[in-house]
Amino acid sequence: MGTDVTYHRATTRAGLLLRIAFLSALATLVIASPSHAADPKPDAIIKNRTIEARVLLDDQIKADPALAADCLAEGKKWLEKNAADAAASRKQDPQFFQNGGWDFERKYTIRSVVADRYVSLVRADYMDTHGAHPNSGVDTILWDKSQAKRISIRPFFTETADNGATMKAMQKAVIASLRIEKKKRDAGETATNEWFKGVEPSLLKIGAVTLAPSTEAGKSSGLTFHYPPYAVGPYAEGEYVAFASWETLKPYLTPEGARIFGGMRPKGDEDDGQ
Repeated sequence: MGTDVTYHRATTRAGLLLRIAFLSALATLVIASPSHAADPKPDAIIKNRTIEARVLLDDQIKADPALAADCLAEGKKWLEKNAADAAASRKQDPQFFQNGGWDFERKYTIRSVVADRYVSLVRADYMDTHGAHPNSGVDTILWDKSQAKRISIRPFFTETADNGATMKAMQKAVIASLRIEKKKRDAGETATNEWFKGVEPSLLKIGAVTLAPSTEAGKSSGLTFHYPPYAVGPYAEGEYVAFASWETLKPYLTPEGARIFGGMRPKGDEDDGQ
């Protein structure tokens, strides 16, 4: 009888040790999983009962003090505005805050660096105000490292007048690219002039633009235009990125434009829809 009891206890102890080892290994896997990885620490944050709003800069941006300061100053103004809006909304409609406050996030990410001078950034916003669904927005920044300030794409083109030859060529290339992207998503039914009417031949209305990376080092393969949900398609279709190759725009380039453009759009960039 004593032997049986000793055997049972030994078996139980061994089983317990195996179980502990298994759970320990499982916990290690869970911690290592990307879905449970620690979120990056915000570079600015406002957190109270009405809102949690964050601004995050990628490491490349933080490596450039002037660029980081510029983005952070803009981001903090965005935080303050949304915090004020949330406070006003809570005061007027407190019932909409019973399950918590608003959730906002703005991320600044470098997309390309051309000629070791021109830095393109994508500014992505996430907004959850407890509506039918969260919303997102996208905008872009073109930074001139030599001048330490934001610029437009005007220096690269001989003229950028509204309804001028350059802007009409861009508009045509953008709409053609959007039609291709919609076909890839089986969304051809929304590849209509009605959805594209917001893409106007105007530098301020054609879309948020970045310099696309290139297969040729230090060059840009053309322009990419970034559109948030609803801009050129229903919310369910998400964001779109349209591409205009530099060859298409070659007749309109200034000497500086001719210097920085070249090569082709990398396959990975096209596949990612950046």
